[in-house]
Amino acid sequence: MNKLTFTPTSYTGWGCLQQLLVEVNKFQANNILIVTDPFLKDLGLVEQVNKPLQDNGYQTTIYTDIAPEPPLAIGERLVDYTRKHQFDLVIGLGGGSALDLAKLAAVLATHEGQVADYLNLTGTKALENKGLPKILIPTTSGTGSEVTNISVLSLETTKDVVTHDYLLADVAIVDPELTISLPSKVTAATGVDALTHAIEAYVSINANEVTDGLALQAIRLISNSIRTAVHDGKNKQARSDMSYGSYLAGLAFFNAGVAGVHALAYPLGGQYHIAHGDSNAVLLPYVMGYIRKSCEKRMKDILDAMGISSMYLSQEEASYKCVDALQELVNDVNIPSTLKGFNIPESALEQLTDDATKQTRILARSPMALNRDDIFAIYRAAFDGQIREPHWPL
Repeated sequence: MNKLTFTPTSYTGWGCLQQLLVEVNKFQANNILIVTDPFLKDLGLVEQVNKPLQDNGYQTTIYTDIAPEPPLAIGERLVDYTRKHQFDLVIGLGGGSALDLAKLAAVLATHEGQVADYLNLTGTKALENKGLPKILIPTTSGTGSEVTNISVLSLETTKDVVTHDYLLADVAIVDPELTISLPSKVTAATGVDALTHAIEAYVSINANEVTDGLALQAIRLISNSIRTAVHDGKNKQARSDMSYGSYLAGLAFFNAGVAGVHALAYPLGGQYHIAHGDSNAVLLPYVMGYIRKSCEKRMKDILDAMGISSMYLSQEEASYKCVDALQELVNDVNIPSTLKGFNIPESALEQLTDDATKQTRILARSPMALNRDDIFAIYRAAFDGQIREPHWPL
């Protein structure tokens, strides 16, 4: 038996932001909090959300005290602010950090205690109600936060999450038109993040027939559009495919889970504040190369979904070629291919390994069990840039 969970209402497609007012009216809210990335105000995207609401008599407050890879302190400040101002609806607009914080604020607004009390690894309190209604509107094609029940926060050396189905959006509005102005660097990082979601969901031990279909279609869409989206950001078809692919990848990994790539990426963000998408991108080929033998058949499927025929290849040969294809994709969108490229010192590998081993919730989904030695070996390979083992075919 498989349990599948989805956001109650989702809109996808060019121009679907027009449905925002229809959905807001259903909640009969008066005092609305909009949590958003500060730079989106300069791009005019915040006004696209705020003006229709104000024109229709809604009271709105725009909150921009957020940051990429948000530390716990930012989450605490936002939750405190939300409680004090008695909002009755929260709208998240932006990338994964804005959406994660919006979910957190909406739920914890009606709970007591600190955000830290509800963290997965160290918290002692349980969520008791779903809090305020929330509408999530992504402006990147990558995180999938609009359809997941997780809010990720950076701690001193790693990351932790608040996770519960209460964090699911009441409404997700996924409009690719909002991603047109996204810079190429962010397009690349968030795009490979979405691809990682789909790939890890497909090889997860929790994968099922439904998540497999979602994941493979996400891989097809993202693999075949990300290069165009990065190098020609105004391309409507590429932006649409990336947006829909990210949405499908989010649904896939929310229900099947992610594993080794994310477990090893969290400490990179926590210790060195590397963007989550970049952390996933640099590690993706190395992790998949390391666990290759545990999921050769599935990597053959991934290769085909990437548009590279495996017709005359064995499963083993296809798995090698899949790793090479992932590395080539990362290179093509101009993301550094080694930890050295992000100025990570060799001396950091031990601490990164220690922190990654704590991500037991995520590591448990890997098709290959990863112990401390395995994790260190992956970091070592990513530092040295050694994806290929000596016996790999050319």
